[in-house]
Amino acid sequence: MERPIVILCVDRDNDFKEKAKIAGPILGREKNLEAAMKLGLADAGDADVNALMAAIKLYDKMKGEGKTVEIATLTGDKRLGYDADKKISNQLEKIIKELNPESAILVSDGAADEEVLPIIKSRIKIDSTEIVIVKQSQALERTYFILLEKLKDPYYAKIIIGIPALLILLFSVSDYLGLGWQPVGIIIGLYLIMRMLRIDESAMNLLKEFKFDAERISWIGYLGGLALLVITGIVAFQSYKEGSYLSGEKHVAYIIRSVLWPLLVAYFFLITGKVIDALSDKKSYKITKYALYTTGVILTIMLLNIGCSWILNISAPYVSFGDFLLAIITAILLAYVSTLVVSWIRTDIIRKMKLEGREAIGQDGSLIGKIVGVDIKNEKLIIQTILEKKFNLPFSAISTIEDKVILKMEG
Repeated sequence: MERPIVILCVDRDNDFKEKAKIAGPILGREKNLEAAMKLGLADAGDADVNALMAAIKLYDKMKGEGKTVEIATLTGDKRLGYDADKKISNQLEKIIKELNPESAILVSDGAADEEVLPIIKSRIKIDSTEIVIVKQSQALERTYFILLEKLKDPYYAKIIIGIPALLILLFSVSDYLGLGWQPVGIIIGLYLIMRMLRIDESAMNLLKEFKFDAERISWIGYLGGLALLVITGIVAFQSYKEGSYLSGEKHVAYIIRSVLWPLLVAYFFLITGKVIDALSDKKSYKITKYALYTTGVILTIMLLNIGCSWILNISAPYVSFGDFLLAIITAILLAYVSTLVVSWIRTDIIRKMKLEGREAIGQDGSLIGKIVGVDIKNEKLIIQTILEKKFNLPFSAISTIEDKVILKMEG
């Protein structure tokens, strides 16, 4: 069988997912034409529509000439950079593995997509590159409309408008309370560290679990949790003033210890609402995830409380370093046992669920394939890709089960 030439269209900032709710890779003429139509209806001015239509036109031309040709669209990430390139690389490897193409033709809408050219060249021979440019009357006009379009995108709006607005707000509040610039510096520093370690993404994924819906029982828990969070802020401010006689790390520990229990109660209000929703929806698999969250929160607060007490030691009962070390070891053991127990419960739930026929989706939103079977004995899912090739994944790869099954893919 003759190896095909694959026409590659690259959407590096993932407009297909963000605007048209279509996950990559998009393979085949019909699916690519459908994707172009959906994106065009969502945003007629998006350059990716023009690039993909040009790719489809090239596909038809080459097909009419009797050549063996395929077409695929690779999608990246709205954050661009490493995240986008990694997803494009993973999708390209899937395409190469399933199609075994002889070479590729890259159809791009401009400079941002051209940045992935070295990634593609390192994996497959490139016959040619076509750049599709949407014409504008003047360079200044083009820049103006590009800026307007970017500001409509929530991701860029958060950077261009959100960050300066937040800084102005923080400095204003800090000055009004007479706290100076140091608290703002601490907040910014902590955020940058969290950003570097990607903790903020995990936190945002957790927050996405808590969506307000007045038709769900969980909204009552959210109101209680929100009220307690406001109270926690007030308690923190009072502790800041009351502990002003303490210096350095003792002052910080005093503030942290004062807000731990209100935070824990607020968390219980929030998570109880989610558990009730899961029970009413008969989605018992979600409860195992909430159980792990709760275990982690309880153990974290326990360690922070003991650690702050050890740092302070201003009143009985006094805490020694040995007590703190014992608490850390105990927390690690409890976390390990809890993970094993929850994992066993999750596996038992999966065995009883009907997963055949559901779509398998990566955590990045990319389509992996469809679940065509479940190997109960070996605890594995049997997945069929869009080109009808099958492979297995262990139950441990499952991240979330809803209408679709979200999977954690390595690499």
